[in-house]
Amino acid sequence: MKLLFFSIFFFFVSPSASCNPNDKKALLQIKKSLNYPQILHTWDPKTDCCTNWTGVECTRRRVTSLLIQAGEVSGEIPPEIGDLPFLRYLDFNNLDDLTGNIPRTITKLKYLDTLRFRGTKLSGSVPDFISELKEVTFLDLSFNEFSGSIPGSLSKMPKLQSVQLNDNRLTGSVPESFGSFEGNVPDLYLNSNQLSGNIPESWSENDFGSIFLSENGFSGDGSMIFGGNKTTARVDLSKNNFRFNLSKVKFAKSLVYLDLSHNQIYGTLPSELRGLALEQFNVSYNRLCGRIPRGGTLQKFDAFAFSNNLCLCGPPLNDC
Repeated sequence: MKLLFFSIFFFFVSPSASCNPNDKKALLQIKKSLNYPQILHTWDPKTDCCTNWTGVECTRRRVTSLLIQAGEVSGEIPPEIGDLPFLRYLDFNNLDDLTGNIPRTITKLKYLDTLRFRGTKLSGSVPDFISELKEVTFLDLSFNEFSGSIPGSLSKMPKLQSVQLNDNRLTGSVPESFGSFEGNVPDLYLNSNQLSGNIPESWSENDFGSIFLSENGFSGDGSMIFGGNKTTARVDLSKNNFRFNLSKVKFAKSLVYLDLSHNQIYGTLPSELRGLALEQFNVSYNRLCGRIPRGGTLQKFDAFAFSNNLCLCGPPLNDC
């Protein structure tokens, strides 16, 4: 009878004790720093943070995932974010009134795999100390108000698979170190910033799966991104000042997305484009000439994709 009572007592009591008290304290401080938003109303200190709190997930009593999104949140990310030592997934997104900088205490999160601060009003520079997070595979700081240059130290994060810095106010050039990532070459999203200059020549040796550089002020040769022996799938160089001879470019057979519009690219369209399984294609507003290769997938794109060049001709444009 006593054994049965103890078992029942343990069943009802242990869930309330499942949240590590230090983790719970850190979460409550985060809630306070965000001015007690309505979307965190379930974060009641009387309840278990591992089973009842919105956006919180635990493994073996420790908080391993924190997601706060799409709510009226104001304030700054407090230094207590670093007091969740077993955190693997950290995602603050679509929080229009989240301001301030990324606190340095984030470097205490040695197991962090995914770091996403997206769609906020975080500002200042992209911190160099982010490179201390050696386990991060997915880094998304897009749609914020970060300014200044891209820290070259990001290339020293050995497990990176994707870097999204797009839609900020970043300036300067691409760090030369981005030509020699310590691990695999990650997908790279730098579009919609104020970046300029030439891209690293060492990119001729890099095999990007996806690379988006659109809506910046890049200039010079961009052809080193391409290569017949690469496995690149998506390239967007649109709305820059790139200048190179397209007729000499060799494309990866894996390419499905190609946007070169609004540059100063010249030459003719290579016939090998016909053999690619292109889903998105645009070379408008350049200095291309010659006949558009017939056959394959090119003719499935309308005239807009080829428009406003020097002398491109043939379907879907006027005949030569």
